Amino acid sequence: MDALETIWDQVKSRIQDRIPAHCYRMWIEPVVQKPETGPQIVLQSPNAFSMKRMMTHYGDLITSEIREVLGFENQVVFEISESNGHKKGQKDPLEDNQIPLPNIHPMPHNGKTLRSDFTFDQFVVGTGNDFAYSAALSLACSKKSQQSALLLMAKPGLGKSHLSQAVGHHVLSNFPNERVYYVTAEDFALEMIHAFKSGTIDAFKEKYRSRCDVLLLEDIHLLSGKNRTQIELNFILEDLLGVDKKIIFTSCHLPSDIPKINDKLKSRLCSSLISNIEAPDYATRIKILKQKVRFNGYQICDDIIQYLASELTDDVRQLESGLSGVMAKASLLCAPLDLNLAGSVVKNMVQHRRNITVDAIKRLICKQYRISPDELTSRSRKQIVVRPRQIAMYLTRKYTDATLQEIGKSFNRYHATAIHSVNLIERGVKENQQIQQQVEFLCRKLETGQY
Repeated sequence: MDALETIWDQVKSRIQDRIPAHCYRMWIEPVVQKPETGPQIVLQSPNAFSMKRMMTHYGDLITSEIREVLGFENQVVFEISESNGHKKGQKDPLEDNQIPLPNIHPMPHNGKTLRSDFTFDQFVVGTGNDFAYSAALSLACSKKSQQSALLLMAKPGLGKSHLSQAVGHHVLSNFPNERVYYVTAEDFALEMIHAFKSGTIDAFKEKYRSRCDVLLLEDIHLLSGKNRTQIELNFILEDLLGVDKKIIFTSCHLPSDIPKINDKLKSRLCSSLISNIEAPDYATRIKILKQKVRFNGYQICDDIIQYLASELTDDVRQLESGLSGVMAKASLLCAPLDLNLAGSVVKNMVQHRRNITVDAIKRLICKQYRISPDELTSRSRKQIVVRPRQIAMYLTRKYTDATLQEIGKSFNRYHATAIHSVNLIERGVKENQQIQQQVEFLCRKLETGQY
């Protein structure tokens, strides 16, 4: 029996060397061996979600490692820890709250629906996001933390929404009594406006202040210029942080770079732990593609994965688009899945994008809106000039590596004006069909080299 009591410690030590560190910390480290169970080995997980995940992904590995350590086959039993307040045979209190597995969309207690695949174990950790991942995981795992607020900052498509929602998933699965609210800043503002108009503003405030333990607030930069919303949000944040509630913000910009934001809210955001997520390097892109291949059950050779990783360097969305495009073309045309096919898929994604410059964008905007280059960079406030200029700045941010300061300078503006323009068009693409159609048309022109 003494030997059996040390089996799991030995097995954990062996497993730790064979799987990614973040997977080990999340799914293996919390598991304990139940003492005095006779010849069988009973391993206990903290909850039903963790047990199912561990058995699905690591059950065979655990059984194999136990056999290696013992030198013979031994029965291994997985169960939920009785310390969580229920015993074997009793209904698991997580059953009504746990996140549904494969292909079922989980529902947070309030707000928007969390994406089922935006979990920590589906997030690929690399040199550009390891700190952000660790900070988010630490905040999600601890009941109490020295740092209650985290600001994830990145360009679109680099994983800030994934990490934010992963915190929500983890909290809901490990602390089922916690109330999670996931909402975009834009939806928060619209909800507040509706509350004012309908006379339910007190209920709106109460919902956040008294019935929210974890607030996931996306795209905080889109509150630029919405002074009343910023004031109310700051009051809510003050109440939540005053009682150690957890808050995850996401943003495309540093708080100091967001124009038209009041000083109190800016100070509140700056006091958060700020973590930047950078574009994935080559090694991380390889890992992302391999994970997508495993997750989707694709059969694809390493040469194609390496080719995609070397060509599609912008963000995770581009990688996913390239991979799905290659698989779709091979399937639809019944063509061999080789480097020639992969090259035909990504050439339009990469070739023209590499040639897109600020000057190319200016030429396209001037041609399509029938204004001169001088008018585009002039001080004119006429709408027929202002809107094309704003779209040009948005496209420059989207398609080039120019900084906001450089974009502002290119259009004879301060960087705060560049931020405002980018945010305005980003919001317009979501809310205004006319702007959305214009931007999509211009994007197609740029991506196909028609400028």
